[in-house]
Amino acid sequence: MTKVLVETSARHVHVTDEHLEILFGKGHKLTNKKDLSQPGQFACEEKVTIVGPKGQLKASILGPTRKATQVELSLTDARTVGLVAEIRESGDIAGSQGCKLVGPEGEVEIKEGVIAAKRHVHLDPETAKEFGIENGQIISVKVESEARSLIFGDVVARVSEKFAPAVHIDTDEANAAGLKGAVEGEIIK
Repeated sequence: MTKVLVETSARHVHVTDEHLEILFGKGHKLTNKKDLSQPGQFACEEKVTIVGPKGQLKASILGPTRKATQVELSLTDARTVGLVAEIRESGDIAGSQGCKLVGPEGEVEIKEGVIAAKRHVHLDPETAKEFGIENGQIISVKVESEARSLIFGDVVARVSEKFAPAVHIDTDEANAAGLKGAVEGEIIK
């Protein structure tokens, strides 16, 4: 059996250096609140408000800053605020819907960048080889829970020396399986 950590990724925002300064002020740097499972990635103290046509939601920023600002929502979050979040891999934002982001010092209107992240598994090359999985391969992951065990299909494998083994699903997916926090899952090819 090939076991892997399964984590729930709640709504969050990735920002560029330019947008960070507009939202939080000139020269502002992200404040690491908690390191995440992926090396170099961290949840920040900074939060922004995501504004859609039907409402707004608060979300944490994840660091470090990126080349493009991206808003990752569950499909439920997106519907709640009146946005359309297409299911895409992180970074694939071309042509996606935009929204307004509001911080304590300013606001930014992004033209694109709202997505629901496609469920995925991060693997380092050694673990990928051990599991017999290639970058871009579509797999399934089985999770056990008290009353809602589930097999998640359409999980894209992302292999890089920058990654640590972990499956990422959003809050809608975690709720569908009745998961409470991080759990162990089984990879099914």
